Amino acid sequence: MTTLRIAVAGAGLIGRRHIELIQASNACQLCALVDPAPAAAELAAATGVPLYTSLAQLFAAQQPDGVILATPNHLHVEGALACVEHGVPALIEKPVAHTLDEGKRLLAIAEQRGARLLVGHHRAHSAILEKARELIGEGLLGKLVAVMGSALFYKPDDYFDAAPWRRQAGGGPVLINMIHEIGNLRSLCGEIVAVQAQASSATRGFAVEDSVAISLRFASGALGTFLLSDTAACARSWEQTARENLDYPSYADEDCYVIAGTRGSLSIPSMRLKYYEQDQDRSWWKPFNTAVAPLDQADPLQRQLAHFCDVIQGRAEPLVTVRDGLRNLQIVEAISQAAHSGQLVLTESL
Repeated sequence: MTTLRIAVAGAGLIGRRHIELIQASNACQLCALVDPAPAAAELAAATGVPLYTSLAQLFAAQQPDGVILATPNHLHVEGALACVEHGVPALIEKPVAHTLDEGKRLLAIAEQRGARLLVGHHRAHSAILEKARELIGEGLLGKLVAVMGSALFYKPDDYFDAAPWRRQAGGGPVLINMIHEIGNLRSLCGEIVAVQAQASSATRGFAVEDSVAISLRFASGALGTFLLSDTAACARSWEQTARENLDYPSYADEDCYVIAGTRGSLSIPSMRLKYYEQDQDRSWWKPFNTAVAPLDQADPLQRQLAHFCDVIQGRAEPLVTVRDGLRNLQIVEAISQAAHSGQLVLTESL
């Protein structure tokens, strides 16, 4: 089997993680690093690959089999379009674009050219979500009725000191963190068609929100609530419950999602089930059957890289397309609009 040659653009934290995974893979190898920052030279020397200051310089020198774009958000579309122009498949870190208009421009060109672009919503590759989708798809929960979700965590002061823009509009948890949750909820419960929200900055007193209460309506008619806060000393977040990123302490007694249907409910990521059998009378007076769905733990970033290799070789279609990435961005924008206006926002209106 041919070993794929992959270049990484961006030598920040996520770029370095992609490099580690490429180096550990049997399916691909690192062929170049793209980053204009002086500090990138040390990383390129350590990994033994050439360093280029731009994608244009990279493509003038060599034609990689794929490119991972781990650049700052405002460079995602520009980088993706450069890859499309040279016929090179790309993995674009989330968000797919820094504005809706730019995302729509990328979508139009990518679909017209039939480009192979995968958006880096890595949780879509989670074994936890895969198992949850399987259980929901089998009908074990019945018709979905409601979902309760949370992303409650405490960001320390130095998080904001290191990047003061996080204290300003656009630096709050809606735009930074909620896009992950939207991708998860859409994959589990279907399309989100309307949102309402209330935001508060009362705890930190910044110009941007620190806590948000969100109401969601799904195309199926199911309803959802979601609590988001970066100033809540609580463990009910994906990072602190999923045990997929071991940099975070985790708590097996906590869940961040509960999905309920007409026959049962599933708590995620503990995968605890409470359900009635198909022919069983359903009543709050009657006890549930209980179970814990088995899981095989896996690194979603590692699985995403393997999937990207399949996309490069034409063996798979992107699990998260540009259209999916843009849809996640649209819904996050709808939440921001709803929080500022106090009105119901229909997501198709964006």
